[in-house]
Amino acid sequence: MEYQTVGSSDAASGGRFDVVIVGAGFSGMQMLYRVRELGFSARVFEAGGDMGGTWYWNRYPGARCDVESLEYSYQFSDDLQQEWVWTERFAAQPEILRYADHVAERFGLRPDIQFNTRVSAATYDEESDRWLVRTAAGDEVTAQFLIMATGCLSSTNLPKFPGMESFRGEIYHTGRWPHEGVDLSSKRVGVIGTGSSGVQAIPVIAEQAKELYVFQRTATYTVPAFNHPLDPDDQATVKADYAGFRARNNLMPGAGYSRYPAANPASIFDATPRERDEAFEARWALGGPTLLGAFGDIMVNEEANDIAAEFVRNKIRQIVKDPDVAALLSPKHTIGCKRICVDTGYYETYNRSNVHLVDVGSAPIDELTPNGIRTGGTEYELDVIVLATGFDAMTGTLLKIDIRGREGLTLREKWSAGPHTYLGLGVSGFPNLFTISGPGSPSVLTNMMASIDHHVNWIGACLTYLRDNGVTSVEATPDAEESWVHHVNEVADRTLYPSCNSWYLGANVPGKTRVFMPLLGFPPYAQKCAEVSANGYEGFALARNGHAAPGVTADSGE
Repeated sequence: MEYQTVGSSDAASGGRFDVVIVGAGFSGMQMLYRVRELGFSARVFEAGGDMGGTWYWNRYPGARCDVESLEYSYQFSDDLQQEWVWTERFAAQPEILRYADHVAERFGLRPDIQFNTRVSAATYDEESDRWLVRTAAGDEVTAQFLIMATGCLSSTNLPKFPGMESFRGEIYHTGRWPHEGVDLSSKRVGVIGTGSSGVQAIPVIAEQAKELYVFQRTATYTVPAFNHPLDPDDQATVKADYAGFRARNNLMPGAGYSRYPAANPASIFDATPRERDEAFEARWALGGPTLLGAFGDIMVNEEANDIAAEFVRNKIRQIVKDPDVAALLSPKHTIGCKRICVDTGYYETYNRSNVHLVDVGSAPIDELTPNGIRTGGTEYELDVIVLATGFDAMTGTLLKIDIRGREGLTLREKWSAGPHTYLGLGVSGFPNLFTISGPGSPSVLTNMMASIDHHVNWIGACLTYLRDNGVTSVEATPDAEESWVHHVNEVADRTLYPSCNSWYLGANVPGKTRVFMPLLGFPPYAQKCAEVSANGYEGFALARNGHAAPGVTADSGE
């Protein structure tokens, strides 16, 4: 069901709110719950027809979370944790969307959300310390605080191949899959892209289609999910100590997988070849993205990394029967510098007689024709083309909105050389603007639900502090911002993460400035955020009606 209207609070407030939240995915939902709990009035604008964010839009065949469902869930309500029963280790998109619907109903979130409404512009008024927010439909509201809950993977990356308009068949992007589904039976299907969505969709499409052609530019490292129905006893064990379970997850670098073997700090070179294989085999058999934790130097030493990469390449050779196809499917880049995918039968799919791998890394796609795709002088006749080409990650949606801060400075101008933030939460020159899981925070390198929970609680505490101390504006200082950007880059440069062209750097989007956007390491980051707030929001300039607010500290009660 798609929702068209909102509750009656617009009329009561005259279009004035304490908080405007952009996005009703999992971060926007929790942010709304939190600010209402703290006594702030709020309005949420959501471009989609209902809750769920990425899980509302991404309905492609095989769409599934790569974080275990007992971890990829809210922790702000113990009653919610206890009452919801997950059915699978890694939940599929329909179940996650049902969960979002349950949360919205249980906490009465929908009356404060305006669906089918895209925010087109937001302008900060320095005289009033308020944001004027405009929608594409022409609506205008004001708020003291603007919170961007637009998600890290919400803006689809649509390639512009020559001749796209000439193709007589159907074209779909995995990130905008029709809600009614697509009948692919007895059809010739071409999938462009072998990232996370492609890896999930390809095995399912292969079972449906008459013929499947996979157009691969860069081979992908993917590990098996070994998904299965959740054991009720296992789920009960977690629920018996959910608080402890969450606390242990928050001590992990990725804020998750605490029930699995901890990352091994030892060097791979201190192990014998047999010990290395045993360590990799054990983590492979567990399923999920824990392989890189087998040894402590995999992501900092190229030789160590290649040993881990060769383990996966050997797995591919063992699984894929055709050696030429196996060779094409074997990645050559650093393992882990691009997001490792979690799959169900991905490599096995290439043993099917109706599946054909087309290498467009050596012979790029020339054009789309009325009948299909031409590459390297060969035309592949198709009925359906699926674009599994990913997203303009982390900044795409933010930069599509005309956001203007002090003196009319646009966020696009501010970030022309790459995104600059303080803690991934605030931006210098843009007072009273917060970004949930923004660039410069761990975000996509973590269990997103843990990062969302952390940011929502931090922002909620900050808003309460400002209100209690009569502060009307909060803004990251230029020095704190530059220092933080330097820190994020410094941490990344100590690793192999920036060593290949990944969407972590924005390299999948033509013309996008290449900057490593997420911060590595969740626990130290959370500690830093706690220190900032404990020190009176150190690194942020606090003001009352345009004037500095000296003497306001974390302990003040004025």
